[in-house]
Amino acid sequence: MKSILIIGLGRFGRHLCRKFMSLGHEVMIVDSSEEAVNALAGEVTTAQIADCTDENVLRSLGVQNFDLCFMCVGSDFASGLLITSMLREFGAQRVIAKASQDIHARLLLRNGADEVVYPEKDSAERIAMRTSAQHVFDYIELNDDYSIYEIPPLEAWIGRSIRDLDIRSRYRINILAVKNNEDLQPMPGADYVFTGREHVLALASHEDAQRLIRRI
Repeated sequence: MKSILIIGLGRFGRHLCRKFMSLGHEVMIVDSSEEAVNALAGEVTTAQIADCTDENVLRSLGVQNFDLCFMCVGSDFASGLLITSMLREFGAQRVIAKASQDIHARLLLRNGADEVVYPEKDSAERIAMRTSAQHVFDYIELNDDYSIYEIPPLEAWIGRSIRDLDIRSRYRINILAVKNNEDLQPMPGADYVFTGREHVLALASHEDAQRLIRRI
């Protein structure tokens, strides 16, 4: 379980909040709009109505205590840039900022953001899954029950083949591909032997995937 701070409750921030809560994390939301905060207050761990461009307000949140801090303010880029910079200054462990343009992304990265996301390209659900699960490199949700996960192989798999491990029956996942850097090998055969250097693209139900990820 991770602690998440989400600043800004526009469309993207709301979706991000709900996805993190569904994954079992602790979420604090902050926005200057009373209406926006009240609409989600009953669904999250902590909610606060405040203007995070105020240095004293942001400092009082204890941003250094959160595993992830999301800056989702989108209507005013100058405010978002200021908040991002102060999050870094006040010791935030990891700052992920929302951007809509490449020039904005470059400025955010230069001023404190560890990562920039584009809501138009990246769904809140995908970002929440990728950033909250320690061993998930990427994630594509197919429907409410199934997704494709990019994960490392289990230590117990290294040096053994897909056939020897009986992966489909034992782990209830389907291996769609293995990836070594940028080299993608689709549908590896049963004789494929794991080296430990590859990433595995696996199709699985959310329940089976979470069970597997806990073993990595």
